[in-house]
Amino acid sequence: MKQYTIVLLWGFILSGFTVFSQTNQAVAEDFKPSTVNQPGQEYPQVNSQGYARFQILAPEAKSVVVSLGLGGAKGGTPLAKGEDGLWRGTTAGAMDEGFHYYHVTVDGGVFNDPGALNFYGSTRWESGIEIPAHDQDFYALKNVPHGNVQQILFPSKSTNTSRRAYVYTPPGYDKEKAKKYPVLYLQHGWGEDETAWSNQGRVNLIMDNLIAEGKIKPFLIVMTYGMTNEIKYGGLASFKIEPFQNVLTEELIPYMDSNFRTLANHANRAMAGLSMGGMETKSITLNKPEVFSHYALLSGGTYKPEDIKDKSKVKLIFLSCGSKERPDGVKNAVSTLKTAGFNAVSYVSENTGHEFQTWRRSFKELAPLLFKE
Repeated sequence: MKQYTIVLLWGFILSGFTVFSQTNQAVAEDFKPSTVNQPGQEYPQVNSQGYARFQILAPEAKSVVVSLGLGGAKGGTPLAKGEDGLWRGTTAGAMDEGFHYYHVTVDGGVFNDPGALNFYGSTRWESGIEIPAHDQDFYALKNVPHGNVQQILFPSKSTNTSRRAYVYTPPGYDKEKAKKYPVLYLQHGWGEDETAWSNQGRVNLIMDNLIAEGKIKPFLIVMTYGMTNEIKYGGLASFKIEPFQNVLTEELIPYMDSNFRTLANHANRAMAGLSMGGMETKSITLNKPEVFSHYALLSGGTYKPEDIKDKSKVKLIFLSCGSKERPDGVKNAVSTLKTAGFNAVSYVSENTGHEFQTWRRSFKELAPLLFKE
């Protein structure tokens, strides 16, 4: 457990820094509102180069700083006050493509940007900004058949409450009443919750588009909160996997198999997770090899051949990360697994770090590999 915590903490610390690409290029004045702004709000804005521009109304303030990155980056982007009481500023460099959390510090107080939508991350609702990506088509909203993401509340005796999960069902699920589906149990990262993969990750749109293109076998996705107690920042050393493992394998999976049309067997059940969710995935798949046959860690560590007791129970091991993380570790781990006879696949997202563009791309690569005959 100790080694998993170290991997997780490294990823969490890394994700707290601003993801800028420092250049000497002139800033192009083609700024447009971010696609995840509040309805009708002009700011924040992004340009074609990946710069972000902010505007905050705070006429009585003495200092306004925008902090980008999970948990807020050191320094941030200071805004300058105009005579109209509006504070304005542009990032010092181009940001990595994709989604980023941020917040605004006004005279030492932390606030969300009233112009942006909020997303649950870093254990609170944070503002979000979307930097257009060159490959954003794979998670775009298109005129294709769409699946459904629905909230469920399932009973949990071990935690003495009802717990929440979100379930993605593919297009046609409600019409083909006799058809049963494989299931992927997909976990979020530290400081996030069960809304992360569909809100920040756009996993439902990725699924819809892949299904429409005929690139994957349709399956269900189940996303639930990966904590059974509230551990604050710095307290991960005390995290125990067993309580959540019990919720997942003894309560949620039986509920899904009883209330949804699942292929309720080992061969048709997968588990994956990003960052902390990868740590959970590794622990649970190794502790419960009879439950899952497909394993995926997205910026969430690696497996060694000696970790796995029964190779015959593992159909796929997928490991990924961003090129700004530790790609050699992922590639070397997969090479070792392949030599040992495992069906192992690595993927590295170019020019991204510990962030959702890495995980969106990783999921796009993972999905076609799941539940193949």
